[in-house]
Amino acid sequence: MMTEQLAQIQRGVHETLLPTELVTRLKTGKPLRVKAGFDPTAPDLHLGHTVLLNKLRHFQELGHEIYFLIGDFTGMIGDPTGKNVTRQPLSREQVLENAKTYQTQIYKILDPETTKICFNSEWMGKMSASDLIQLASKYTVARMLERDDFHKRYRSEQPIAIHEFLYPLVQGYDSVALRADVELGGTDQKFNLLVGRELQKQAGQTPQVVITMPILEGLDGVQKMSKSLDNYIGIAEPADEMFGKLMSISDKLMWRYIELLSFKSRAEIQKLRDSVTEGANPKDIKVVFAQEIVTRFHDQAAATHAHEQFIARFKQGALPEHIPEITVFALGDRMVIGNVLKEAGLSSSTSEAMRLIQQGAVRIDGERVHDKALMMPIGSEHVYQVGKLNFKRIKIQKKQATES
Repeated sequence: MMTEQLAQIQRGVHETLLPTELVTRLKTGKPLRVKAGFDPTAPDLHLGHTVLLNKLRHFQELGHEIYFLIGDFTGMIGDPTGKNVTRQPLSREQVLENAKTYQTQIYKILDPETTKICFNSEWMGKMSASDLIQLASKYTVARMLERDDFHKRYRSEQPIAIHEFLYPLVQGYDSVALRADVELGGTDQKFNLLVGRELQKQAGQTPQVVITMPILEGLDGVQKMSKSLDNYIGIAEPADEMFGKLMSISDKLMWRYIELLSFKSRAEIQKLRDSVTEGANPKDIKVVFAQEIVTRFHDQAAATHAHEQFIARFKQGALPEHIPEITVFALGDRMVIGNVLKEAGLSSSTSEAMRLIQQGAVRIDGERVHDKALMMPIGSEHVYQVGKLNFKRIKIQKKQATES
């Protein structure tokens, strides 16, 4: 039972600090108090947020107490994590308006009956100025400057406002107020999560176990999923839009999304990987995954309709009536996408092909290609598109050795 519970908890985790402490707490048999904080800096949650929500769900299914912490107080400070300039604080009105949507969206994943929603203004709002000064005395400037983003800004002489130092302290104090056994966060939150451990020690509490989760890349496959970068999939988006965005991700990124977002077992995911190795079209796997996600945030009927609409749009709008057919020959079992485009006459060179992919001008079967290292297997046949008007149906065959 303990082995199964640990396997469920550790699935998809980047790092656990400290694993032995987690095992010790689990052995007591008491439900753990598991916390994850979300600052309502925008009105909608996206799939990047659900990496943490899914892990909360794992703990919830194992019978532990889940605390979904809305950082209405920290949201007014502004999280400096990963920022090279001071972030503009939000007004309380903005924060509260955004927080309203969070409370309805999280129940698409978490059980509303056993999820405890709390706001850190419940305790921070009651602090006096002297209380806040006392909290600030718990950490030194030298320790704060060990944090990577603060260190870089200090070295490059970028301004660091005093209130930014308060953010990790307030987040850490949240763990004291909730007496958290476990806190979850993205890999970029590690410093803040460890501040929570330190403050709990100073408060005479057993320090929390820290679990960091990977950061989900956005649709571009490079940057962190973010509304500000417009590379996100919102969990409140219409089903058709959500399905289309999921179908647009690269085959390589698809596996990253499946590992972090799918509720399929590891065995089921491995079976999907094996099927692609044996010749299955990754697009078909992507359809199955997109239907799973759309069903989760809408329903099965919406997922089916979204798939039908996607096929209809592709057939009606994406393809011309007559498409030239061409066969290209590869030396090995696979051919890199740049060579496919060059050999088929869709680009003048492999370097031009790379530029076209980077510009988002290349599609395969209607799906935009993001991965410049994409390998196309022998025997595959797809419609390749460059720009708006240049289409070719390309079949890849293995080049036969010539007799000497």
